[in-house]
Amino acid sequence: MPGPVVDILMYHSVSNRGGATAIAPAVFAAQMAAIAEAGVPVITLDNLLDAREGRQKLAPRSVILTFDDGFQDFADAAWPVMARHGFRPIVYLPTAFVGRAEGWRGIADPPRALMGWGTIRALVKEGVAFGSHTVHHPDLDAMTPAEVEAELVRSRAEIEDRIGQPCRHFAPPYGLASAEVRARIAESYHSSVGTRLAEATPAADPFDLPRLEMFYFTDAARWRAHLAGRGAAWLALRKGLRAVKARVSNPWQGLGPGGGKA
Repeated sequence: MPGPVVDILMYHSVSNRGGATAIAPAVFAAQMAAIAEAGVPVITLDNLLDAREGRQKLAPRSVILTFDDGFQDFADAAWPVMARHGFRPIVYLPTAFVGRAEGWRGIADPPRALMGWGTIRALVKEGVAFGSHTVHHPDLDAMTPAEVEAELVRSRAEIEDRIGQPCRHFAPPYGLASAEVRARIAESYHSSVGTRLAEATPAADPFDLPRLEMFYFTDAARWRAHLAGRGAAWLALRKGLRAVKARVSNPWQGLGPGGGKA
């Protein structure tokens, strides 16, 4: 029999801003309610790593909730919904922009505000985990080894200093991380998630973990079907379309409104 399936869900903004990186609050609430109603457990990345090492058994299907960039609407709109369900997410922070507006390539117009460190520390006390999304949100594959090193080490150090907890997990901006960059990530972190569209398993490479962009699951019936294990055809379709697009465009051209991939 196939082993456990882990859906690592990828979110950015929970708002009515539109674009591929924004999920409307009502849609997000429905997605979270569907997880609760389906009885699919929400686990952490540490749970997944424990299962990989044989220290924990997972349910046939489970979910991990991840948020890139640390937008203020996480605290305002997303966290209250998850807190009511008892779900524990992780948020990946680009530390140079904490408490400021987004300022990297592929941003929304007008730019969205990120949470400040005071808000982040309050969320830590409530059970939210935080990981690194680098310092400046760059394309790591376009940087020198020394520049990559600085982005990885400085962001982790600042997060740990600011929140008083270890920063164990990483997400490369835009999902761009070559084998060489992933090897360097592995020297500083315990896991790294990307934007490759697929389900994960405990046997997956912890430094090349795939995720599900929830922009593809805004239809409630489709999301419920996926949680029930009936979403293989839709996922295969989306993967096929993304593969076609990847062959005809570079990663920057693949960025849609707000920096999301189509």
